Amino acid sequence: RQKSNLLQRWNVPIKLQMSRQVASSGVPGGRGDSSVFVLIVGLSTLGAGAYVSRKVASDDILYSLGLGHLPCCVCSKLSNLSPAAPGARPEVPSHVPFLLIGGGTAAFAAARSIRARDPGARVLIVSEDPALPYMRPPLSKELWFSDDPNVTETLRFKQWNGKERSIYFQPPSFYVPVRDLPFVENGGVAVLCGKKVVHMDVRGNIVKLSDGTQISYDKCLIATGGSPRNLPAIERAGKDVQQRLTLFRKIEDFKSLEKISREVKSITIIGGGFLGSELACALGRRARTRGLEVIQLFPENGNMGKVLPEYLSNWTTEKVRREGVNVMPNAVVKSVSVCGNRLMIKLKDGRKVETDHIVAAVGLEPNVELAKSAGLEVDSDFGGFRVNAELQARSNIWVAGDAACFYDIKLGRRRVEHHDHAVVSGRLAGENMTGAAKPYWHQSMFWSDLGPNVGYEAIGLVDSSLPTVGVFAKATAKDTPKSATEQSGTGIRSESETEAEASEVHISPSFSPMPQVPKQGEDYGKGVIFYLRDKVVVGIVLWNIFNRMPIARKIIKDGEEHDDLNEVAKLFNIHEE
Repeated sequence: RQKSNLLQRWNVPIKLQMSRQVASSGVPGGRGDSSVFVLIVGLSTLGAGAYVSRKVASDDILYSLGLGHLPCCVCSKLSNLSPAAPGARPEVPSHVPFLLIGGGTAAFAAARSIRARDPGARVLIVSEDPALPYMRPPLSKELWFSDDPNVTETLRFKQWNGKERSIYFQPPSFYVPVRDLPFVENGGVAVLCGKKVVHMDVRGNIVKLSDGTQISYDKCLIATGGSPRNLPAIERAGKDVQQRLTLFRKIEDFKSLEKISREVKSITIIGGGFLGSELACALGRRARTRGLEVIQLFPENGNMGKVLPEYLSNWTTEKVRREGVNVMPNAVVKSVSVCGNRLMIKLKDGRKVETDHIVAAVGLEPNVELAKSAGLEVDSDFGGFRVNAELQARSNIWVAGDAACFYDIKLGRRRVEHHDHAVVSGRLAGENMTGAAKPYWHQSMFWSDLGPNVGYEAIGLVDSSLPTVGVFAKATAKDTPKSATEQSGTGIRSESETEAEASEVHISPSFSPMPQVPKQGEDYGKGVIFYLRDKVVVGIVLWNIFNRMPIARKIIKDGEEHDDLNEVAKLFNIHEE
């Protein structure tokens, strides 16, 4: 049996395996094996070694040239170069110990976590996306500021600190071919791309794919993420309008919109939140250099109006306008139609906007289609699969990322749609799938950059409907996202962000008055905005202040009332020159 497994591992054709068994004159694994066996194994080892060497080298060369975005279908074809006889191994294993549904950040973080705790683990990621796992933030940030004319092909970008990297977490050579996953000696991570799980039998521990393939598992993670919402007015508009619409989420959306921005005269972004404002600033840069008209419209009074206090939202709106964007607040879309060769957007207040293309950035809908067949509970208030403190939905099933609705011991039940939450929840789910039984206590952070000079990081409940207190100071040259990444060495904030929190926070007693709302027209160089509920800080925005998240996390975890938030703000070195 040992020799049979060894032969299978090196892809020895079945006929040769049978010849070896006939030629062997001893007990399997004993010394009576004939030299024929040694010869065959030696030859097959050389062949397999050459194949592995050739594949890894070719993958890494492609990756280093910026062509590491091989779709999984190409990667699977590369795996067919193996000398194994056709049909010797099924294209998709019938059983895997660890099955991860979804190919985004949470799934990749879970895979890494599982392998860290169990180095021999065999992990299969099933992803609808045709690409290998990649990070989403650069799609609306750094990639748009690249001077490389081939950026849509290379998908490599310079971070604000000038260092270059790929959007992909790992090159293709990191992954094991899907068909080889059950056989590789030390396990590994395989990605089955372009496939969708459509049914779950949670009692039998079996999933069914859209093509009818069935896979059984021991432990399963649901990390299905979410899909971009559309506006009802656009959904009613018909095909002609839909063909000129981008729901921005994936690599293909970035490639498509980048191409469109070179071909049309006007693009309108609907939505004033994180994604809409980032894309507006990114496209606004092209408005100045290429004569592209960029319009951004949304129902709130200003950019980030649901998150930032009014005065800071107004300042952000002016900042976006200075980037070359025609910002239209208090705009509610009534209808969209094709008029001649252009799109006509009619607003409820009677205004009309003519444009060539629309980008809808109006939020995310968690992908919970599997709830019905799996018998999993979906939260009626926040959406997403309801999970316990260990991110478990049922026995042997965990949920992480955008699709998880979890209980926060400080802030109540929540669902979070940010990169850092995907990283940390995926990591924890992976640990718990290997027996850690750890609760999810982490306060995840999120960040948004309006170009290289203005950015903020936030944690907790940041809702503009809550009372806020802002403490601001004059910024220095180092108080920018660009400078922060030069210090940390990374442009993806949560790569330098950890789960750490400050061990202690010492707040000096003071009799200084409560900070006043800043005056209209002030330049908000850097500052801290505290969000209060029942006089307790439940959320914090760090405006052009970076690498201070452990302090913010500790303040929220402590859940104490503070008489003087000026003194609390000093913990962030806000007045540091």
